[in-house]
Parts: sequence; C-alpha cells; structure tokens
Amino acid sequence: MRFGTAAIDGRTTAVVIDGLTAHPVPGGHSVEEIVSEGLDRALALGERAVRVPGAPLDQIRLLAPYRPTSIRDFVAFEEHVEGVRSSVEGAEGVPDAWYDAPTFYFANPHTVLGPGEEVARPTGCRALDFELEVGVVLGAGGSSLTEAQAADAIFGYTLFNDFSARDLQAREMQVGLGPAKGKDFGSALGPWIVTADEVADCVDADGFLSLRGTAEINGVQIGDDSLRHMGWPFPTLIAYASRDSAVRAGDLLGSGTLGNGGCLAELWGRRGSQLPPPLEPGDTVTIAVGRLGSLTNTIIEAAPAPALRPFRPRS
Repeated sequence: MRFGTAAIDGRTTAVVIDGLTAHPVPGGHSVEEIVSEGLDRALALGERAVRVPGAPLDQIRLLAPYRPTSIRDFVAFEEHVEGVRSSVEGAEGVPDAWYDAPTFYFANPHTVLGPGEEVARPTGCRALDFELEVGVVLGAGGSSLTEAQAADAIFGYTLFNDFSARDLQAREMQVGLGPAKGKDFGSALGPWIVTADEVADCVDADGFLSLRGTAEINGVQIGDDSLRHMGWPFPTLIAYASRDSAVRAGDLLGSGTLGNGGCLAELWGRRGSQLPPPLEPGDTVTIAVGRLGSLTNTIIEAAPAPALRPFRPRS
C-alpha cells in the first residue's frame, strides 16, 4: 500500500493512495500513528480505507508523507563517496574507514519538505546540490538488532532528497565534525510511503533492494543508478544504527546518495569543474525510483538571515 498525508477540503488527513485516488484513513489516524502501530495494523487500516470514497489525486495536495521521529542519513554508495570527497574535501579515493561499517550523520527532522514544496537556498550558499536517495521507514524498533530483526522492523520506503549546500559543507567540515548548516535547511520526502510488502519481490537473496533511480534538473536527466549498488543493504544499516543504541518506530534511515550522477557534487569531483552548474532559484529537481514514485521540488532564494556576532579572541 501507499500511505500519504494530504490536504483535502481544508483539513490534513492520512490517506491510502490506490491508483489515482486518495482514500482518507478512517478514525482520524495520522501517518505517524499508523507507522507507530506497525505494518500489520497499517495494512488492515488500509484495507478499510480503500472501501471509503476517495478524491482524485489531481484534486488534492500531497504533503510530506509523515514527520520522522529521527533521521539518520548514511553514505552507502562507494561511487558517491569517491566523487563527493574529491569535490568537497579535495581528497582522492575512498577512506579505508568507510569500508569498516555503514557511516551516517543525523539530519534535521524539523525541516522536512513535501512534494512540490519550495526549497530555500541558504544564506551565503552558491553551490546548492540535490541528492537522490531512498529512506527506509521503521515500523518497530529495538537495540542491537540482528539483521533479521532489522528486516522485520521495516515498515516501508519513501523518496528522500537531501538538499546540500556544498560550499557551506566544505568549509564547516574542516573543523572535524560532520555536516551542519550545509545540510540543516531542508530535506524532501514523498510523495508517499510504499509499504515493504509492495516491493518484497524486489529484494534479492542478499537483502538488497533492486530498484532503479533517476534524477532530473529542469527536465534533463542527470543521474541514473540502482539501489542494488549499495555497499550494505537496508537491514544492515538498521542493525548498525541500533548497535549499542536504539531505533524506534517512525525513524527514517537514508540510503545515502545513489552513484552515477545521484548528486551534482559527485560529477563535479569526477570532472574537476562545477558542470552541471549548482542549483539556482527557479530550478526544478525531480528524483524518481521504480515502484516508489517521483518527487519534485523547486529552488527559491531564502530570506536574508540575521547577522551574527563574530568570534571573540581569548584575552
């Protein structure tokens, strides 16, 4: 099933998208509540929803499908790491440490955007980038999960565009911490959550999800890759995130950016120049993954930010 959040007749409601129709979920449940109750309960609710008269998709507005409890974003594609490291850090190759375990950073769940929403280019940014990713949504949690338990915890999948201010990111990461304001301003999710059973036949014997993803800027294709090229499958990412820690229902874990043009910075690193050029206000970005749908957002300029006081030297 496909669960989303929609604005219908002036109210926000959870919906099940069946073909070209959005059916409100009975009982006033939010998608956050549906996810927290797990996949089996969600499928039962969905079966009830599709028996309720719905609205044509072209007559409603889809919002971000849900608000994650937390967002961990991984870097699971070797090709992406190699290209972006060259353009952002000025370094060659892939660090040996990358192969040890699937690395992630925490993203901001408070700046999630939905389908069709505008993305404001941050203050001072002149190297804005998109990232073609898939987010796995958890319907259960736990600590130090096995990979089998992690696979059972998957509720579904959604498209995830982790917009990135590459010039801000490059400067701030010289401090030795992960990205901050280079990533903090907006990540797009949607257009809906596709439940795990809908793509179960696309999971191969090694646990990898074999779906193709593409990215376009202003209608011109930039990237084309498969989730099959991840260094680790989603259950491994989930199990690692839970190790000596905890994951919960509602958490979102990003796949990391697909290779072969899954973002501009990878191409910049390989070509030695910013071609294609960074995103500018007015540009439209569309990412798509088979069975999961497509997600489009347009870039605008952010309002001027208030000035900050400068560093005060030690006396």
